[in-house]
Amino acid sequence: MTVVALPFREGYVSSIIYVSLYVSVIAVTLSTLFSLPIAVVMGFSDFPGKQFVKSVINTGMGFPSVVVGLLVLFTVSNQGPLGDLELIFTKEAMIMSQFILATPPITAISLAAISGVDDNVRDAAHVLGGTRLDVALVVLKEARYGIATAVLAGFGRAISEVGSVLIVGGNITSARGISKTRTLTTAIQLEARQGQYETAMILGAVLVTLVLTVNAIVIRLGDQGVQR
Repeated sequence: MTVVALPFREGYVSSIIYVSLYVSVIAVTLSTLFSLPIAVVMGFSDFPGKQFVKSVINTGMGFPSVVVGLLVLFTVSNQGPLGDLELIFTKEAMIMSQFILATPPITAISLAAISGVDDNVRDAAHVLGGTRLDVALVVLKEARYGIATAVLAGFGRAISEVGSVLIVGGNITSARGISKTRTLTTAIQLEARQGQYETAMILGAVLVTLVLTVNAIVIRLGDQGVQR
């Protein structure tokens, strides 16, 4: 039973939410699995060019999303190296662009969290006979809140992205109005441009609610970890 008449087709919003979460969660998960080992290696070692690598990572945090979209679009286009995979205007191409955008903030913030752990924690782990792996695990435990912040920052950038996902995804829906590559952000842009401000505001509220919910879940898991 419909309690409130909503200004869009049935299944429209749920399909957009699904695509947004599907693309962003997979992209951020892959980015975390890629970024965290890099942050750990850089946090526990010194090597020539380390400052340059850090500068590149920090620069990537402000890299224009539309440029990332264009690079991914070229990569998956018929003339690009991945053209045979036919990824253009697909969720997979959107995941690629969001992966690239989420990786710098996750790496940089995780590295800052790891580097910020007191040296006394590392020394104590060494004194107690811990191996390098044991020391790394202890440091990661101490830096878990910073790492959680890094993941949240990556997720925030991914799910709020407009330019790159619009370029590589195409903002496509089926004839029945079910999203194929349309996300909450691209839908908000489209609805606002068409003067459908009520719909745009509802979608904006949904987006904010999703971000707040994810943040609350991560913080809650962190608090449970502390209690244990």
